[in-house]
Amino acid sequence: MDTEASKEKSSSFNDAEIESVESSHFAPPKYISWIYKLDSFGIETRGIERVSTEERRQIAANTTRTSQFIHVIGLWIAACGGLTSMSSFFLPTLLFGLNLRDSLVSGLISMILGCLVPAYCSTMGPKSGCRQMVGARFLFGQWGVKFVSLICIVGGIGWSVVNCVLGGQLLSAINNDIPLAVGIVVIGVISLIVAVFGIRVLLRFQTITSIPLIIASILFYVVVCKKIDYIHDSNSLVKEAGYSGLTTRGNWLSFFTIGYSVTATWGSGASDYYILFPEDTPSYQIFIVTFLGISVPTTFVAIVGTICGSIAYAYKPWNDAYASFGVGGLINECFKPWGRFGSFVVVLLYISLICNNIMNTYSIAFEFQLIDRKLAVVPRWCWAVLVTVIYIVLSVAGKEHFSTILSNFLPMLGYWISMYITILLEENIMFRSTVKTKQLHHREFNEKASDHWNYNWRNWNKPSGITMGLAAASAFLIGVAGAVLGMNQVYFRGPIAKKIGDYGGDVGFWLCGIFTGVTYPLLRYLELRKFGR
Repeated sequence: MDTEASKEKSSSFNDAEIESVESSHFAPPKYISWIYKLDSFGIETRGIERVSTEERRQIAANTTRTSQFIHVIGLWIAACGGLTSMSSFFLPTLLFGLNLRDSLVSGLISMILGCLVPAYCSTMGPKSGCRQMVGARFLFGQWGVKFVSLICIVGGIGWSVVNCVLGGQLLSAINNDIPLAVGIVVIGVISLIVAVFGIRVLLRFQTITSIPLIIASILFYVVVCKKIDYIHDSNSLVKEAGYSGLTTRGNWLSFFTIGYSVTATWGSGASDYYILFPEDTPSYQIFIVTFLGISVPTTFVAIVGTICGSIAYAYKPWNDAYASFGVGGLINECFKPWGRFGSFVVVLLYISLICNNIMNTYSIAFEFQLIDRKLAVVPRWCWAVLVTVIYIVLSVAGKEHFSTILSNFLPMLGYWISMYITILLEENIMFRSTVKTKQLHHREFNEKASDHWNYNWRNWNKPSGITMGLAAASAFLIGVAGAVLGMNQVYFRGPIAKKIGDYGGDVGFWLCGIFTGVTYPLLRYLELRKFGR
C-alpha cells in the first residue's frame, strides 16, 4: 500500500517529507518556508510534485478540453515557429555544402522523424500527472534519473545559449551600438520573469505571442523569395566544390542528425505541459496535437531558413552579413530593404527566441530538483534564477561562436534522446502491457495501480515502489558506445563515421538507438526476475 505524506513541517529532511506520495507540495523546512510565501504573488512554487488525479479533475471541471488544446497548440507554435528552430536550417548549404534539394530532403525528413519523439513522450503527462523526467524514475530508478537529469540540464542550457547568442546577433545587426551582451541579457531576464509565474502564465503568454510570430515568419518568406533566382547560382557553386558522392552523403547524414535533434529534444520535457490535463484524455489526441503542434510550425520555418541559407551561399551581401554577424546579421540584411518596418519584423522574430527560451528556463528547474532529495524542497523559481544566470554567463562567453555551438551541441542531444525514447518504448510495449509482467512487478503493483501502461503513478516519489534502474542504466551506457562509434564531431570522429567521405558522416544517433534497443529487453527481463520491480 502507498504511504501517506506527512502533513507536519519539520526543520529536518525526514523520509515522510521527501517520500510524500499524495500531497501536492513538499513540506519545506522552517528555515526556507518564507520562500514559499511568494506564491501569494502568483509565482508557481510547485516543483516536481505530481498533480493528483483529483486536482486535474477539478481543473477540468473549470475549463474545457478545447481551451486546453488551444493553449498547448499556441505554446508549440510560439516555441517552434520562430528563429530557434529556423537557426539550424541555415546551415546545410553554408556549413555542410549541400545543394538546396539535398538540404531540404535531409532537414525535413529528419525533423519530422524527430517530432515523433516528443509526440509520444507527451502522452505520459495526462496519464501520470508527472513531469517528463519524474516519470523517467520508473525507467532509471531513483539514482539513475539523477544522471539523466544532468544531461537534460546541459541540453536545456545549451539551447538557451543558442537563443541568447542569436538574439544578441540580431540586436547588434539592427544597431551596431548595441553590444551582443545586451541582447543576451534581455532574452534571459524576460524568459525568467514569465517562467517563474508558472505553467498557466506561460501557456497564455505563448498563445498570445504565437499570432504575431506567424505573421513575421510569413513576411520572412516574402523577403527571402525575392532573391530566389540565386538558388541556381548556389547549386552551381556547390557542384563546383567537387565533393565526391560519398562525401556529400556523409555531410547529408551529419546534417540529418542536427535536423532530428531540433525537434526530438523536446521529448525531454514534452509531458511537462500536459500535467493539468485530466487522466482520461485520449492518448491519440495528445499525440496528434503535439506532433502537429511541433512539426507544422517547424516545417514552415525550416523551409524558409534552408532557402535563405542557400541564397546566402551565392548572394554576396547576405554572405558578408553572415560572415560579420552570423545568422542574426543575415536575417537583418534580408529585411534591410524594408527600412524601419523591416527592423520591426526582426524584433518580432527576436521575441520568438524568448518564447523558446521560456520553456527551457521553466523545465530545467525541475531537473535540479531531481538530482538530490534536499534540492527538491527548494522552490522551482530559485532554480530558474540560477539557470538563467548560468546560461547568460555562458552566452556572453561564447557569443562569437554561434555556428560552432549549434553544429557541435545539437547532435549530442540527439544521441541521448534516441536512447531514452528507445528505452521508454520498449518498457511500455514489452514490459508494461501484459498480466505476466504485472505479476513480475509485484512491488510496483497493488490495488491502486493504474491501468495506463501498468504504472502505479502514486509511487512517483517512493523509491521502493519503482524500478531500480539497473537495466536502463546499463543499456544507456551500451548505447553510449554506439554513439562513440558513429559520432562525427570536431572534437571526435568515430571509426564508423570516418569511413563516410572526406569529412565523415554522423550515424551516432542511429547506432546508439540500436545498441540500446537490442540490449535493454534482455537486461530488463533479468532485472525483473531478480528484483521483481
